[in-house]
Amino acid sequence: MTPDQKGHKWFASIYDSMTARAERTFMKDVREEIAGGARGRVLEVGAGTGANFPYYNDQTEEVTATEPDPYMLQRARRRAEGIGRSIILNQASAEHLPFEDASFDTVVSTLVMCSVGEPLRALSEVRRVLKPSGELRMYEHVRYEHAFGAFWQDLITPVWRWVGAGCHPNRDIAAAVREVNRSRGRASSSGATLL
Repeated sequence: MTPDQKGHKWFASIYDSMTARAERTFMKDVREEIAGGARGRVLEVGAGTGANFPYYNDQTEEVTATEPDPYMLQRARRRAEGIGRSIILNQASAEHLPFEDASFDTVVSTLVMCSVGEPLRALSEVRRVLKPSGELRMYEHVRYEHAFGAFWQDLITPVWRWVGAGCHPNRDIAAAVREVNRSRGRASSSGATLL
């Protein structure tokens, strides 16, 4: 069992209140764009407490969500029930998605790849389950391009990993997406959108 599958009970219990201000301000717009733009058969990887759930609209045929942390998954289940939306929930890590190849039209990932154990493997799994014409809709922490910002990210990461249940705000997720696209024979991010 991975640390995520054991769970972060304390972090799950404070996550929604800790992020409430961000959710009322800029994250609302982010979630409207990322989740609200999802179409067809949707997979949300790392659903956390289900903060994206209210933003999925009629353009989605079916929404399936994965979350490895059982405490976060409990809260996601309550949120889905609270909004009256049918969402299929699975306890699974992003590195080991229990789905057939090319089975989703859209994959949604918000603030997830900073916390997974193996980002390249997780992104490869996302690419595997995404249809060739599908779309990856992401919002992630990204590594600063300028040295000063990157220095501060590197400085806070050891503490933030502990506070934020494994979050590494200094990961270069954009480079990881490009690497997975190259390894899958795609020179660009066609078929996937990194927002």
